Amino acid sequence: MKALGRQLVVELWGCERNLNEPEEIRKALQEAVDRANATGLDIQVHTFNPHGVSGVAVIAESHISLHTWPELSYVALDVFTCGDKAIPEAAVEVFRELFRPQRVEVLEIKRGIQL
Repeated sequence: MKALGRQLVVELWGCERNLNEPEEIRKALQEAVDRANATGLDIQVHTFNPHGVSGVAVIAESHISLHTWPELSYVALDVFTCGDKAIPEAAVEVFRELFRPQRVEVLEIKRGIQL
């Protein structure tokens, strides 16, 4: 069975740094696009009051998005890529380096399975 894409739903727990740093998150989103061998189209980052950051990189292959909860040392990350050229695991590594989580859980979903 061939899938149109792969989606990695990632939970980063016990994050040690950068949870409330929008510029570092913006840089990491760009780095994730590059390392994943994806085609970047746009990056948006939003900071919440009193804390927390959401960011999304729109890529030709789909998207990379994240939401931080600094008060819980937690990041929810989603890396969805279509086609055979992108490497979503490489994008996940960028965020492991950025946030230095103590625990990482990854759920892979194959999208658009063609029977």
